[in-house]
Amino acid sequence: MRIWLRIATFLVVTGTLVALAVSLGREKAPTRVGGGVRLVAYTGCADLLSQLRQHAAAHADQLGYRVLNAAGGVAVPESSAAAAAPTAPQHSTTTVHEPGVDEPDVVKTDGRRVVTVSRGALYVVDTATRRITGRVQLPRNSDAWSPANLVISGDRALVIDPAAGDGGMGPMPSLPASQLVLVDLSTPRVLGTMAISGSYVDARMVGSMVRLVARSQPRIEPLPGTNSAMSSAVLGAPLSAWLPSYRVTEGGVASQRTVDCARVSHPRDYTGTSMLTIYSIDLPGHLGDIAPISLAADGDTVYGTTGSLYVASNPYWFYAVPIAVPQTLGGGAEPMPGVPLMPQLPPQQTDIHRFDITGSGPPRYVASGSVPGRLLNQYALSDYDGYLRVATTSGEAATESAVYELRAETLTRVGSVGGLGKGQRIYAVRFIGPVGYVVTFRQVDPLYTLDLRDPTRPRVTGELELTGYSSYLAPAADGQLIGVGQEATNEGRTVGLQVALFDVQDPAHPRRLAQLIKTDFHSAAEFDPHAFLYWPTTGTAVLPVNSWTSGSYTQSALVLTVGASGISVAGTITQPGAVGPVGITRAMVVGDELWTLWDSGLMVSDLGSLTTEAWIAF
Repeated sequence: MRIWLRIATFLVVTGTLVALAVSLGREKAPTRVGGGVRLVAYTGCADLLSQLRQHAAAHADQLGYRVLNAAGGVAVPESSAAAAAPTAPQHSTTTVHEPGVDEPDVVKTDGRRVVTVSRGALYVVDTATRRITGRVQLPRNSDAWSPANLVISGDRALVIDPAAGDGGMGPMPSLPASQLVLVDLSTPRVLGTMAISGSYVDARMVGSMVRLVARSQPRIEPLPGTNSAMSSAVLGAPLSAWLPSYRVTEGGVASQRTVDCARVSHPRDYTGTSMLTIYSIDLPGHLGDIAPISLAADGDTVYGTTGSLYVASNPYWFYAVPIAVPQTLGGGAEPMPGVPLMPQLPPQQTDIHRFDITGSGPPRYVASGSVPGRLLNQYALSDYDGYLRVATTSGEAATESAVYELRAETLTRVGSVGGLGKGQRIYAVRFIGPVGYVVTFRQVDPLYTLDLRDPTRPRVTGELELTGYSSYLAPAADGQLIGVGQEATNEGRTVGLQVALFDVQDPAHPRRLAQLIKTDFHSAAEFDPHAFLYWPTTGTAVLPVNSWTSGSYTQSALVLTVGASGISVAGTITQPGAVGPVGITRAMVVGDELWTLWDSGLMVSDLGSLTTEAWIAF
């Protein structure tokens, strides 16, 4: 059951996939690259359809969708310079992995204004007057509302609605689709929308250029009977069943398009059961001015720098193979009727594809490589000084972790260090310059420090063993790390939120300077770094927290002061006059004020005293 749950979880997570794909149509011949992985362009639409049918038929048991037709056509992007940002008070930004690479979030600020989406409407709030200066109702293709992410550049915002029903892409509302809405913040008004087939995975923005990844599956109707019947349906499916489609609406005119088959490629080994697509959108331009590219592959992690976009995929993790040991009732020798044999997973391997994203055009494919094991998240990847560092965990029961060094230009492996956390898995990773920090956990939490100065000989230099674990590591003052996670007993049972301050100035002897424990508390920052705010100017850290205490459920913002040698609670912020549970998601610093985002509005507090100065209701 545990393995099946992990398989189901993976299939959901691959909706967070990485479709950064390829600047295609350039290389018609196969190109071998590091690690034995290669990306190959199809020779034409006929070759594309033939190969997709062949590979998908071999994996027909993974399909279950109806054939839908899609119109053709592809637009060509135009470059456009980002609007210059006006003078603004000093302010915090979204917590991101790499400087200069923005990530979509539920709220954004440029210091002059705060922009967010609540219940289907985009709000613009002026930070000087603390008033709502603009509100625009966003178009919607389904009745249910989910949190929307957005990025802003100048006076443009791109709103990403990841659960927009079928997005008007076909007659089946059950098909996943996502919707993008381009908004002029100066008015504000909707400039255009784009519905894309498939599930939104992730996006990165450098300058004003957004690279957005989506994952789609072939739209093939399931047939009753055996897999051979399904294979027959696959072999008869048209090319439109696979090609990702999107609909652009601007100026009241809608146009339906598909990804050009000349812009689709594939790795050497693939199933044909999913497609990753990357859309390049320059915010000062038009939604129609894009030339999406696709990759016939699976994936689960997107990582970007200012010049490169990495897609990491583990395409065989979901694939189960029966083993000889039957599942029984009461220890008997025969399998339970109607219960499948427990599966085993083939050796896990993470394939990594690198793309050059300099310039305003589609990404340009650079190289591919592979490492054993699976990634935790994007923080397990780091491009530094010409090398890509990758941290993975391998195995199911007898697990251990390792860090691999790959040459960035070729993604060939040049060095590795393994044996980390045997019997455990990675809970947090952070690479800072030539040093790496890896947290593994099962019953105790070793914090490993790694010397990565020589990529050919990475090595462990220190180990700090503690109870509990950190699931997010944030750099603080020089030589210090803030860890956010859970404290645990000696047996590994979690007891509540912990925030720790580590001294890592001497990599051979890392030590914990301070620890704050909040029993029965949890924080979204444990699994979502965007929820964590650290303001180094004042040493202020803010986390949204929830807890069950004295039989009641509470949500608040926990405000901490992180000093040279300790952590103290500066106070908590709660929503005034709230009745029943309320939700807090983010905190921002604007000038000398602390802004917090709640389900029903924004609160402004004095950054020093934490006294409430304003409540802005949506």
